[in-house]
Amino acid sequence: MKKQVICTITSLLLSLGVSFAQESPSEEDFYKIVTPPVPEGILLEVGGMTTLPDGRLAIGTRRGDVWLLENPTGSKPYYKKFASGLHEILGLVYQNGAMVCAQRGELTKLIDKDHDGKADVYETIYAWPLSSHYHEYSFGPKIAPDGSYFVSGNVAFGDEEWWAGESRRPLRGWIFKITPDGQMEPWATGVRSPCGLGMVDGELFYDDNQGDWMGSGGIWHVKKGAFMGHPAGLKWANSLTNSPIKITQEEVYAMVDPRKTRDKNGNAIKPENVQNEKFLTLADMKKKYPETQLPAVWLPHGILGVSNAEILADQTGGKFGPFSNQLFVGDQGQSKVMRVFLEKVKGEYQGAAFDFRSGFQSGVLRMAWANDGGSLYIGETNRGWGSSGDANQGLQRLVWNGKTPFEMKAVRAMPDGFEVEFTLPVDKKSAENLASYAVRSFTYKYHPVYGSPTVNEAKCAIKGVKVSEDGLKARIVVDNLREHYIHELKLDGVRASTSYWSLVHPTAFYTLHNLPDGEKLKAADMSTKSSATTTTATAKVTEKKATTTASGKAPTFEEVKPLLAKNTCLACHAVDKRQVGPAYTEVAKRKYSNEKIVELIYNPKPQNWPDYATPMAPMPQVPRDEALKIAAWINSLAPKSAPKP
Repeated sequence: MKKQVICTITSLLLSLGVSFAQESPSEEDFYKIVTPPVPEGILLEVGGMTTLPDGRLAIGTRRGDVWLLENPTGSKPYYKKFASGLHEILGLVYQNGAMVCAQRGELTKLIDKDHDGKADVYETIYAWPLSSHYHEYSFGPKIAPDGSYFVSGNVAFGDEEWWAGESRRPLRGWIFKITPDGQMEPWATGVRSPCGLGMVDGELFYDDNQGDWMGSGGIWHVKKGAFMGHPAGLKWANSLTNSPIKITQEEVYAMVDPRKTRDKNGNAIKPENVQNEKFLTLADMKKKYPETQLPAVWLPHGILGVSNAEILADQTGGKFGPFSNQLFVGDQGQSKVMRVFLEKVKGEYQGAAFDFRSGFQSGVLRMAWANDGGSLYIGETNRGWGSSGDANQGLQRLVWNGKTPFEMKAVRAMPDGFEVEFTLPVDKKSAENLASYAVRSFTYKYHPVYGSPTVNEAKCAIKGVKVSEDGLKARIVVDNLREHYIHELKLDGVRASTSYWSLVHPTAFYTLHNLPDGEKLKAADMSTKSSATTTTATAKVTEKKATTTASGKAPTFEEVKPLLAKNTCLACHAVDKRQVGPAYTEVAKRKYSNEKIVELIYNPKPQNWPDYATPMAPMPQVPRDEALKIAAWINSLAPKSAPKP
């Protein structure tokens, strides 16, 4: 009887629009991270990974070994060394009874002729030239529909101009195709650090991360003859046999100054971001040079990932959750996995990127589906690269528990806005409230500086919304849509119909290249109601409270840790040890004011930290109240003055 009364009251309150302060589930409530045991002495700095037809897992390591794991999903997997003595394996596939890996300088076939579980033959399929630079990583292969292999080559960096990507040898900064009999064909260039390759429905995609000429990370559809934006590889455009590339370095530099300037002593000057300057975008390059390929989906740096890696399509048929045929993308720096929905509009790919699962023990570099059909192997490493995970290497597995999370399943472009599809029906009262949504758009500079702040930001007013009868879709009419811009959709107010849960991940980033044709939503068919009551005064009160807790003290690490994780701070900084960037305790010793730290978050000064090779990117997307709270916590770490004797 008591239970029935409680349910009746609950239903009444929900019908009146009263929400509960109940905690909605988070990503770990649906996807569990399992860590299998690794025998002592085995270093799994995973560079390549593939599942064999018999269910065994093959792992290639950066140390040059290949391991075979029997019973890999069991509690006691058995490790056996298959091959050794290779050079920095950063990709591994299985084909026709053999394994093929990308070493630093060649594509190598590993054959077990006597079937004893160890490679007897190490066969060079194709070798490419190298300099002695440590950063000339080679990634792949991925198998093309015709059985050939795609491989990508990382650029080196200058000696004096250590920030500038260079192509010191042919195929550095390129993606190239190799036939099984060793014939090489240059395919595309303009890549900087092309760690992630992926085959999606027989088409090649790759991802890159932020750096010089790369404003942010993203996923590109790799067409033959495409130029993705980094000019280093163009050095060989006219000299490589069968090169499909027409654009030259000189043409790029005529559009955008490479800023190879020197001071009065003749020393090279590192390019820095210039505020309030005139700039071009990669889309501007495409207007002049159509072979310029824009990212199908941008992965906003510092918002989603920081070092994008493996691209893997979900072909499990629903055994890994409600995201069949979508892409999962690893991120090495943030030790997490992202999700991407792609669609083709007017012949070009575009789509939405979402957060998916964080909390892995090390940098996520490689992924492979287990033979159980519904779990995902995660191969990890962070040596020399840094990651938010504390471990230097490892193997984990991501397992879905069969429960459906409340998520945006997909975001599709409409002629007048977007259609959001959900995994569970929405509460219509919340979903028909315009205040439940917020949309803004932005893009990045195309310049020789390391990364770019978000630029040309603009709010996009919500004009109306129509929720489908089954509650699984909401069509949002949005003003001020801009082609070739990233559109951030925040659905903080939308709730699930039966549980009143909020979305596990309420933010999507849709890269809009083309608006589809079709009918626009009529005003009579959409809701225009809004309960928005946020005022400037309320925002100021929130900001004022940001620097202290209820007790008046600076926030603790446990209180600020979710903000550090959300804003990707932990990918580069630790509390008391050096990572990609300085420890927070070292920042605290500088005795900056809270306001100054916020200013440096938004517009960093790399010259303040000359001993760190990777400059911090501007982070204007961090909400001011969160930045102030982080700043207050950092300053609480400053050493206390010794008491007077």
